[in-house]
Amino acid sequence: MSRSRKARHKRSRDPRAHWLLLILVLPAMFGVLLFEGWTNHEVDAAKTRRDCTRPAPASVDRGGPVLRINGDRVDSAAMPARTVALTYDGGPDPVWTPQLLDLLRERDARATFFLSGAKAAQHPDLVRRIRDEGHEIGSNTYTGAALGSSSAIRSRLELTLTQKALAGTAGVHTKLLRLPLSTSADTLCGAEWKAAQRAAADGYVLVAADRSSRKPAQGLVRQYSHTDLAYKETKKLLGNPKVDAFTTVTDGLGQASANSSVSLLERGQGKALIWGKAIGQAFTGVMMWVLAIAGGLGVLRLLTLVLFARLHVRRLTRFRPGSPWLREVNEPVTILIPAFNEEAGIESTIHSLLDSTHQHLQIIVIDDGSTDQTADLATWIDDPRVQVIRQPNAGKAAALNTGLANARYNIVVMVDADTVFEPDAMHRLIQPLAHPAVGAVSGNTKVGNRRRLLGRWQHLEYVFGFNLDRRMFEVLECMPTVPGAIGAFRRDALIGVGGVSEDTLAEDTDLTMALWRAGWRVVYEESAIAWTEVPTSLRQLWRQRYRWCYGTLQAMWKHRGALVEVGPAGRFGRRGLTYLALFQVALPLLAPIVDVFALYGALFHDPWQAAGVWLGFLGIQLASAGYALRLDGERVRSLWVMPFQLFVYRQLMYLVVIQSVVAMLLGTRLKWQRMQRSGTAAQHIGQPAASPELSSR
Repeated sequence: MSRSRKARHKRSRDPRAHWLLLILVLPAMFGVLLFEGWTNHEVDAAKTRRDCTRPAPASVDRGGPVLRINGDRVDSAAMPARTVALTYDGGPDPVWTPQLLDLLRERDARATFFLSGAKAAQHPDLVRRIRDEGHEIGSNTYTGAALGSSSAIRSRLELTLTQKALAGTAGVHTKLLRLPLSTSADTLCGAEWKAAQRAAADGYVLVAADRSSRKPAQGLVRQYSHTDLAYKETKKLLGNPKVDAFTTVTDGLGQASANSSVSLLERGQGKALIWGKAIGQAFTGVMMWVLAIAGGLGVLRLLTLVLFARLHVRRLTRFRPGSPWLREVNEPVTILIPAFNEEAGIESTIHSLLDSTHQHLQIIVIDDGSTDQTADLATWIDDPRVQVIRQPNAGKAAALNTGLANARYNIVVMVDADTVFEPDAMHRLIQPLAHPAVGAVSGNTKVGNRRRLLGRWQHLEYVFGFNLDRRMFEVLECMPTVPGAIGAFRRDALIGVGGVSEDTLAEDTDLTMALWRAGWRVVYEESAIAWTEVPTSLRQLWRQRYRWCYGTLQAMWKHRGALVEVGPAGRFGRRGLTYLALFQVALPLLAPIVDVFALYGALFHDPWQAAGVWLGFLGIQLASAGYALRLDGERVRSLWVMPFQLFVYRQLMYLVVIQSVVAMLLGTRLKWQRMQRSGTAAQHIGQPAASPELSSR
């Protein structure tokens, strides 16, 4: 690796500011959901009245519908004879409020509109029209909550937010309040009377309605909603010849208007509420669609993986050795083992290769400037097939190119120095190269150190994620990666693409994509089994997956031209790159939003429904993973760790994607992160396992 390129990777630092942004954004998203849930009475609900345990005070029951309350003293008033105060609750409504306003204007009548703050914020133009046409505005609380059933916080917010909404929409403050779910004054009983007293202490005048038995000629306050029935009854009442005036509540009582102008600061706060409400509604609406799409795509991906895995099993005998037109491959093989400080596992790796049933091997260990005994341990293995090359530290890609330059045979296998192999792995791995169009073959990498929970999680990911993906990729002819742990190549194909590129940190993915673009096919040989050592701590796992994901993004960007190419390259680009972009980049980026919505649903919406959706999705995953384990010859009992995987492992993986995407967008250059080895890749070998389906040819 050149000095500038090497420095480009080594001197880089991970971006940090975006974690602060994520920490701020996710709680903000949850706050928006809480506010919307509060508005819809999913949080701190108060949709129904409490039963009255005591009647309304006698002075209220016998008095008029307009109440001024001062402690235990109540002053009530009623409309004078032949005067009707038309009142409308709960709007504005985009359908019926304009029609009611048209009707009132036609009859030169005035009315009092007791508005919902939330609806006022949603329809500011209608609020301004109500004000401009001379009508009076009152409060019907922000969400129409029953204040007698509300918590102290909700009661205070219901009134305060309504005033802010009116200030932001019409620039007014109102002193009139009609308690939701109340009609005549006698309905202000029990807890509702206590709520009325609290509101009056804040300066509100309570407005109820007259009983339905009271005649218009006697003077009355008539209560309507914003509906077609209200329109019809208003039209009928406006034609009553025994009424001289249809007016507002305060005008009918000969009092000053209850509406007053607000300051610029109050208007600004109101507009902020309106914008926040609009943004919150839009956000939740969009996110509901995103949640539905993400869930649908997730289920579709699982079902598609299982379908294509089945197709892959059925197609094996058509394109693999055993078919009459494909010969058995027994040619000599060069195996390249790049190594840097791999003393813990290098001997096991080499010995497992020397024990291979395919004996005609050239094993080249390229020591990339190790500071431990890696090179010495490899040199001390007394076998003429093993060759050790030492070079200054230059990176894995450079080490592979050094080995390629010293390869004697036309078939080249690249493996990792922490991996051990089944005796027949090399022979099985090279068999697909009998087909002249195949330029590379991916082996089946399994987790060796799977005894602990983190290892078991990765074991499931390798079988259910990586290997099931590879089956689908082979059927669709778009395999994006031949893993560094075990992969076979034609030497002339490697030389044709210029060897192993140093442009990305995912040199295996970069190389595979380059082979597709050069016209070669890449296939998967599931019976060529290699056992690898996986990270044993979350920190190591983070570093490994961050490098993988970042390198994959680099390779995707580098080979984006495949999207418009023809032949194998075009198929790979339009199928493989699209799949990676959609399911391995876009969906993980949406995962935090899905989790926030899931948490909200479990806490405030319908926990049983949320649990049902989660269990349904888990059931599909378990069924798909069980099928993948069966195909790979693994015990199905490993599935017991999958539910726990969804709570820690999944979050870690999507945070890796977020980190990688942000790093790419910011132009950050990631340094190589080396995992601490313990030489435990072979610990699972020798344990009994189920027979792999179609594992033999």
